[in-house]
Amino acid sequence: MQSTIGSRAFQNARLQKKNRKQAEALLPTAVGAYRAGRHAEAQAICRQVLELLPDYFPALHLFGISALDCGRLDVAEQALTQAVAIEPRHAEALVNLGLAFFNQKRYEEARKVQERATAVKPVFPVAFTTLGNTLMNMRLFDQALEAHQRAIAAKPDYADAYCNRGMTQLLMQRHQDAYESFNRALSLNPRHMQATFGLGLVAVNLRHCEQALTSFNAALALSPRNAAILAQRGRLHVQMGNFEPAEADFDAALAADPMLEAALLGKAHLCMLTAKVAVAVVCCNKVLEQNPFSEVALTLLGGCLAGQGDIAGAIQLFDRALEIKPDFEEAITKKIFALDFFPGSDFAMHQAVRREWWERIGVRVARRELKVGDLDPYRRITIGYVSSDFRSHSAALAFLPVLRHHDHQAFKLACYSCSPLRDQVTEQCRAAADIWVDASQMSDDELADRIQADEVDILVDLSGHSGGHRLSVFARKPAPILVTAWGSATGTGLPTIDYFFADPVTVPQSARALFAEQVYDLPALITTDPLPDRPPTALPMLRNGYVTFGVFNRIDKISDQVLVVWSELMRQMPEARIVFKNGALDQALLHASLIARFVAHGIAESRVSCLGASVRHDHIAAFANIDMSLDPFPLNGGVSTWESLQAGVPVVTKLGVSAPSRMGAAIVNSVGLDQWIAKDDKDYIAIARRHAADPAALAQLRAELPQQVLSSAAGNVELYTRKVEEGYRAFWRRFCAAST
Repeated sequence: MQSTIGSRAFQNARLQKKNRKQAEALLPTAVGAYRAGRHAEAQAICRQVLELLPDYFPALHLFGISALDCGRLDVAEQALTQAVAIEPRHAEALVNLGLAFFNQKRYEEARKVQERATAVKPVFPVAFTTLGNTLMNMRLFDQALEAHQRAIAAKPDYADAYCNRGMTQLLMQRHQDAYESFNRALSLNPRHMQATFGLGLVAVNLRHCEQALTSFNAALALSPRNAAILAQRGRLHVQMGNFEPAEADFDAALAADPMLEAALLGKAHLCMLTAKVAVAVVCCNKVLEQNPFSEVALTLLGGCLAGQGDIAGAIQLFDRALEIKPDFEEAITKKIFALDFFPGSDFAMHQAVRREWWERIGVRVARRELKVGDLDPYRRITIGYVSSDFRSHSAALAFLPVLRHHDHQAFKLACYSCSPLRDQVTEQCRAAADIWVDASQMSDDELADRIQADEVDILVDLSGHSGGHRLSVFARKPAPILVTAWGSATGTGLPTIDYFFADPVTVPQSARALFAEQVYDLPALITTDPLPDRPPTALPMLRNGYVTFGVFNRIDKISDQVLVVWSELMRQMPEARIVFKNGALDQALLHASLIARFVAHGIAESRVSCLGASVRHDHIAAFANIDMSLDPFPLNGGVSTWESLQAGVPVVTKLGVSAPSRMGAAIVNSVGLDQWIAKDDKDYIAIARRHAADPAALAQLRAELPQQVLSSAAGNVELYTRKVEEGYRAFWRRFCAAST
């Protein structure tokens, strides 16, 4: 028996030796195929070897590396795990297993094996920089930097480590440091694609769009079909307002990698901007299927819901995004905007979320040191206006009249334009300014530097928390006095901003303690230029025999709450018609959806008309067919309310419990139409019916209203501007008195 056992052992040993020789003979061929990029061949040979010697470490390791390069992460993980079990102190195998985990976003597992690699081989730069990348993705930035530094200390000419350090510094908002790291990598390897890409990302964060585009193009020249770079270039094109090339880049990125998160999110954002909401929703859901904790996808999806009228659902998604990333500015900003539409939201709720922006974003921004020179309270004051809306935008209709009518002997105007988009309105704004600065490619610090260099005395925010705002500049307080006004006039929550232009109706005394800013009253929250001279129009109901109501507002302002009231009004006035006018109604889906909402409330489709976009002259002319306008709530009309009144068409409005829901009442009140302001839904209907029942009085009001508007301090833009200037002078005098 013993001799039989001994014979078998001897035979097994001989077979093992033979197999090892075969394996050792095959392995160089596999290595050659791998180095030549022939992965299928390399992996096939490795499988041959492993059939001979299942625990042959070199073949397992090579097979795992090749599978890793091919993106076969599950296969790579299995092979490398087996390799590490055989050679637990093999640092290279540990690093590669860490990469397999890293590429599957299993960062904690990656970290453990990478730390084992650095312990086994303390002077191993690759292990340290890959560990740094893992720590960066775990948002452990300080530890990540330390790991990259150790890689650089071990190999001072290691370009990858400098590049990886730059990516970490970029996420830490240390832009200058990141810029230097990427440039150091490029000095060591001028064709380093990731470092070239990194320079583009730094430029994007600093708003240096042209530099970013140059870097992305250079990176794509090195790696033409790189999906990640294509996605980032697409996002840059969106930022620059170039939507067609943006779409082409996103589509190319998704053709290369159909589930690339950055490309899907970029396409979702673009589709929201171009009214392709259904496509945006699909893109967001694809991201969330693979990454349920994507705060960006949740926020974009929330924006889609808000655009479809599901404000409560949108706010829930914004809150989920903020649970994941409490300082995600886009989610806070979109929540602020959504709450303006949310029924029941009040002053306290609105100002609380604005304070959140300050506590999570603004408080971390370092304030500027100011040196104020001439404290003469009567000298010429330099006013700086900051906006992304010096163009054809509803906000410009509210602030352009003030720019045009400023007294340039008493006030020097500097305008800081933060959008790359320009049109004829931009030229009108530019003509009104003494200093015009294109700030669209300035970082926050660069813009603050320019404001200080221009010696601005009073800096005015014209955006609030609306798109394109530069509140981070205002958090720096680059001028002695800061004001927020007009563009999105609901308060900012920034304690660095001193004053908020409002009026006694929009912000009653009882609510003012909730605001971070001191409220200064104007005749009305906003004004707008008078309409061009046009002949008066007759009251339509006199020729039609029925009342025609008009709603010339954004469609997303038509809440379910206000639609119920309008439907009840239409039921009580069975001959009445209602006309909606907004550019969004050119979309067949939105057009049909709005009519369907009325039909669901029992209002015949024939009684509801929808008009789309038109040039401004034709838009104003459409008021000739309207007897009275209906103001939406909780978010009222602003410029649209002024246009209706200027055209002689009175507006029924309701006084709400927040600034956005009281703006309509403030405007109507400012021209002496208090009797058109309702205290509740029932009163809203009663007011409309009461005035419809007296066509003679309504016709007389139609004839007199345009002049009544022009005679008011709120509707006369010259008088209004003088009131604004009185405010600026009062602010400056107070500052001078407090500083001497």
